[in-house]
Amino acid sequence: MPLLDWLERCALPEECRLADVGYARTVAAEFVDGLARAGTTSALVFGSHFAPAVDALFTEADRVGLRVTSGLVVSDRLLPEALLTTPERALAEGRALAERWHGVRRSRYAVTPRFSLSCSPELLESCADLLGEVDGALVTSHVNENLAEVAAVAELFGGSYVDTYDEPGLLGPRSVLAHDVHPTDGELDVLGLRGTAVAHCPTSNAALGSGLFPLRRHRAAGVRVALGSDVGAGTGFSLHQEGLLAYFGQQLLGAAGEPLTPADLLHLATAAGADALGLDDVGDLSVGKRFDAVWLRPDAGSTLDIVLRSAAGPEDALAKAFALGGPADIAGVWVDGDRIR
Repeated sequence: MPLLDWLERCALPEECRLADVGYARTVAAEFVDGLARAGTTSALVFGSHFAPAVDALFTEADRVGLRVTSGLVVSDRLLPEALLTTPERALAEGRALAERWHGVRRSRYAVTPRFSLSCSPELLESCADLLGEVDGALVTSHVNENLAEVAAVAELFGGSYVDTYDEPGLLGPRSVLAHDVHPTDGELDVLGLRGTAVAHCPTSNAALGSGLFPLRRHRAAGVRVALGSDVGAGTGFSLHQEGLLAYFGQQLLGAAGEPLTPADLLHLATAAGADALGLDDVGDLSVGKRFDAVWLRPDAGSTLDIVLRSAAGPEDALAKAFALGGPADIAGVWVDGDRIR
């Protein structure tokens, strides 16, 4: 099912349900538990259009001890009425959430226009205003995911998709845009110049038929890339599976693809993600960094257990972990030295 059809039939009706704060709390608990079970220590989470639901997410992540960056998702056109806001209301509600959560323990705020297709220029300007007010806030949204989406944005704005974020001042080193499957060379140049990162979400791209991610072109333009799950359309929270699909995708691109080694996959799932989120003190196990770690311990006699015990070396073991590993194999998760699972 293509992106825009999936949004209308699947995602948006479910998102409207988050207006019920009791339901939102239940979803937040399940969501945070899913992240922890998958071995995630730090997550940039696309929030909700409803401020109480975003508050519920931050509250649950804070209780569990997960490092989460999130924010109020804002739109003012082309979505169900229940999900729409105004530039003034978006600024006020975003400011209130940021004042409550930004920089509190492991929580940070992300200014979150849903995507340019559902945002007027005035709403994007209000997002830029909030970004200017909240020191150290991030920006996250979607870009160039689907060809029909790209064409619709061009019709509304008359320029490139990336320009819709760049012109109001929403692109910079603290900006992370999901997908970017169909960028122009000029857009890649802008992203590289601004220092903006891209979250590559392979299972979502495959599920929605969005296309194969041009990793080599991003790297050539100096664009930072990390792995994401886009769990709404993707298959789950596991970056093992995202890494495996990233590898497959580059193989399918043939000469245009970027061959990925097991070490590349590990980097995309860990240090590259930390870099995209501006987390200089996590992402690897170097001396002096905070202890974020995952203990992979498959069940005795499982396929992963058997192939790991017969691995030819560390690189071979890592390849097998990405090929066969998942949440069921995660025995422990630590965030900044605290065991959260």
